[in-house]
Amino acid sequence: MPEDKKEGRRGSAAKTDLARRIAEQSRRMARTTQRFEEFLLKLLRWFSTFLDKVLFNRKYSRWVALVLAILMYGAVNASSWRSLTTGMTSSRSRSNVAISAQYNSDAFELSGLPSTCDITITGDATSVTTAFNSDGTIVADLEGLSEGTHNVKLKAEGFGDSVNVKIDPSNVTVTLKKKTTEQFDLSYDLVNQDKMDSKYSVGTPEFEYTKVNVRASRDTLNSIAFVRALIDVSGQTSDFDQDAKLVAYDSDGQVVNADIVPDTVHVHVPVSSISKTVSIQVQVSGEVPDGKAIASIGLDQQTVTIYGSQSVLDGIDKVTVTLDASTLTKDATVLRPITLPSGVSSASISQVTMTVKLGDETSRTIDNVKINYKNNTGNYTATQPDGKTTTSVTVYGTSDNIKAVSAEDIMVYIDMSNAQPGLQTFDLQIDQPENGLVRYELMEKTYELNVIGDTSQDSQTEGDTNNG
Repeated sequence: MPEDKKEGRRGSAAKTDLARRIAEQSRRMARTTQRFEEFLLKLLRWFSTFLDKVLFNRKYSRWVALVLAILMYGAVNASSWRSLTTGMTSSRSRSNVAISAQYNSDAFELSGLPSTCDITITGDATSVTTAFNSDGTIVADLEGLSEGTHNVKLKAEGFGDSVNVKIDPSNVTVTLKKKTTEQFDLSYDLVNQDKMDSKYSVGTPEFEYTKVNVRASRDTLNSIAFVRALIDVSGQTSDFDQDAKLVAYDSDGQVVNADIVPDTVHVHVPVSSISKTVSIQVQVSGEVPDGKAIASIGLDQQTVTIYGSQSVLDGIDKVTVTLDASTLTKDATVLRPITLPSGVSSASISQVTMTVKLGDETSRTIDNVKINYKNNTGNYTATQPDGKTTTSVTVYGTSDNIKAVSAEDIMVYIDMSNAQPGLQTFDLQIDQPENGLVRYELMEKTYELNVIGDTSQDSQTEGDTNNG
């Protein structure tokens, strides 16, 4: 038999077998569906019979009606139940809530009212959250109250009607005082001076007016010591105009709460940069160790330009820079800051470089140094029992430096500020030279004088001498 015919017969047999299996599966599904439908019909018939027994039986129909009524009532009132259940447990608290006062602030001064209070908000959760985030306020209603002390109940406004707001404290005691007006002179304070270049100096401000009215209770007005305009000078380098805020202060410098009318003043403020060039002087303290002395001190700068007000600069002719000689052991170059006098705002340089050279220390005694009198405030005359009016001083330093010192360069004196009539012994004192190149030592420590009573002569001034 040819191969193609065999293949055709096998294919026909496979198709027949597949059709048979499909037909068998369809019959099984039909039987399953029929059984399921029969089960549903039985279940429906049973349920229908059960309903007939329950609904049309007087015994069971009452219970069915009760259950249906409860279900319907619960559905209708579900939101109310939720609100009631939640409202009994929901609350939120807030601290430091600002208290505002309603009163005639033009006529009365208020005191005793706390600035804040604490509140507790209760209600259903939604209403509490809304109230907590609202702009509600706590108010002390003082409208219609007269001068005096009053106990006032605080009230909450703006939190809504669906919540309860508990306020702590709920009552406050406040005092109302009638305001009166008094006139005060104006002064001023410069603020933010640290933000102004120190090279510049502020002159005397020119005010649009020099008196202001202050309105407050009599007690408050009596506590005011001065009213000042606060002039901000930050960043100013030339004359400027400004509306300066006015503030009242008590004698302790504390701000006094009062109505200032007007509360600002227009000022014109002159700004200048006043300077002066002065010399730099070295002040030496201590002694060079190991038998040495300072031979010379050289500065890289001999003068400095200083800045400040004209009145301050007029009284300054030098600035100083200090040097501790006890730290020197050999020739050295030292960097030292310049000490600025009080009132000087700044200088062109802040430090100088010193070149210090040392030499061997030697000494020399200078005789016939005059003894001067200082502070003769009692207008006394005096005589020296031995007729002695001079003393001797030993000068220490390098050879060249001590040769340059004469008796006229040395100030020896006695201080007569505590002098009493009669024979009295005074301590001799001596002014050391500021340049530190030499130092002085007294050969004798005391000086005896016979102080004679009061006279009509003018008291001797500092630096006067007595020649016996």
